[in-house]
Amino acid sequence: MSVLRVLAPGFLTTVQDLGRFGHGEDGVSAAGAADSLALRLGNRLLGNPEGSPALEMTLTGGRFAFERAAVAVLAGSDFGATLDGVPTPPWVCFPALPGQTLALGPTRGGARAYLCLRGGIDVPRVLGSASTHLLTGIGGLSGRALRAGDALDRGEEPLAPVRDLPPDRLRALRGEGPLRFTLGLQAEWFEPEAHVLLRTAEWTVLEGSDRTGLRLAGPPLPRRVRDELPTEGVPLGAIQVPRDGGPIVLFVDHQTTGGYPKVGNVIAVDLPRLGQLRPRDVLRLDPVAFEDARALLLRQEEEIDALLG
Repeated sequence: MSVLRVLAPGFLTTVQDLGRFGHGEDGVSAAGAADSLALRLGNRLLGNPEGSPALEMTLTGGRFAFERAAVAVLAGSDFGATLDGVPTPPWVCFPALPGQTLALGPTRGGARAYLCLRGGIDVPRVLGSASTHLLTGIGGLSGRALRAGDALDRGEEPLAPVRDLPPDRLRALRGEGPLRFTLGLQAEWFEPEAHVLLRTAEWTVLEGSDRTGLRLAGPPLPRRVRDELPTEGVPLGAIQVPRDGGPIVLFVDHQTTGGYPKVGNVIAVDLPRLGQLRPRDVLRLDPVAFEDARALLLRQEEEIDALLG
């Protein structure tokens, strides 16, 4: 018997871990959780390895019946969850008994919530990862989004204890303010005006943005070099600029190569914040040096370890 049965999948629910790496040359991006920090923290609260597979829900959550007893936590955004009608807030571990139903609604802020089970979600690994990559149809549950009637089991429960920490301390690890970026490989292709606009304008996330990339509306970024760029490898967080001047931030399911010039790259410590952006959200961008970007990531890791051990 499974631990969890899907009664209603919500808008888009998939199995995700921290992604599969090292297969870009085969045209397979890493995929993984859009908000990797939420996944890591949720798993660590449960005593799981931080990359254990969980369910990622987007904008609207689903309904799930527990067929066996489990311990779970919701991480990321608040989707107004209830367990048999009793409110179940994010970042608080809870026991679930056979026959109980977890129901989630539309987001109350942010884009994604994660349902983590103690022991993780037990699905086959493909290229070393359980993450669902919808573009290639691999990973997760048959490479697709969940459907009503799907049954999921958990892996082996860890020996580490479940933790109980104040939600505000966990949310504080994310940081706030402008999304920070370093200069991209083709930064010099853009007029000085473009660099001023990039750091001073407000940018709106457009409809149609998804796990592949976030399209931003704002003032066009003028190019100084009009040449075509030969297709080359592209990293997660790259800020590509097509000829219309509208930036596209490549995200976890991005293509592995691209021919648009890259004016910048969102730094690693801020990538999880991209996963919580919704269409019509407004953001600002702020340039930082490579050395500062690395220091910010190391500082965040130190803060996580100090809080969660």
